[in-house]
Amino acid sequence: MPVTVNMTLAVKRLIRDAAAKLPELAHIRSTRILVVAGEARRASRATIRPAHFKETRGRRSGAGHRKPLVQVRGRKILYVITLRPLWFLSSTPEERIATILHELYHVSTRFDGTLHRARRHSQMPRATYNRRVRALRDRYLSRADAELLAPFAHSGTVRARMWLERPAGAYREGEYQGRRVYTEKQLFLGLMPMRASPGRPRRRRAE
Repeated sequence: MPVTVNMTLAVKRLIRDAAAKLPELAHIRSTRILVVAGEARRASRATIRPAHFKETRGRRSGAGHRKPLVQVRGRKILYVITLRPLWFLSSTPEERIATILHELYHVSTRFDGTLHRARRHSQMPRATYNRRVRALRDRYLSRADAELLAPFAHSGTVRARMWLERPAGAYREGEYQGRRVYTEKQLFLGLMPMRASPGRPRRRRAE
């Protein structure tokens, strides 16, 4: 029986490698990022969700709201990247990699569970943002190993982490009776179809 590609693990490896190769992402720590597959959201291929409020840089806002705590293997998760169906079924390998870099570029350089204020789409024209991400992608693909890039050209069924019970959004203290802490017990490894679209990641040039 063929071994099924663990796509969320492949993305985590790419995140770690991109942080090591791209100075703009050197602040990223893959161990504090959770990667899951999730439901469709309009035409989005992926989204990133910070653990903290931008005003307080903590799970509690100044207005009395809280965000749930996500911990995996005892380690607090600061960002959750959700891969959407379009990422799996309607993207080229280069687009998949660019999407991951796109989400990482939103992360605050403090890596404190918030997003970079100047790199929000509301603050930076989308064309400018996309141009910077394309430059990151091209530089990364020129340096990355073919073996690490290969899963993003896969066609067939892949494994991916998914929520068995998805965390709630921000809630008001004293009014919310649901779960406040989410761990690996609320995650499972499910199956996702993945379609190889035309185009393949470029391999690193021999030096």
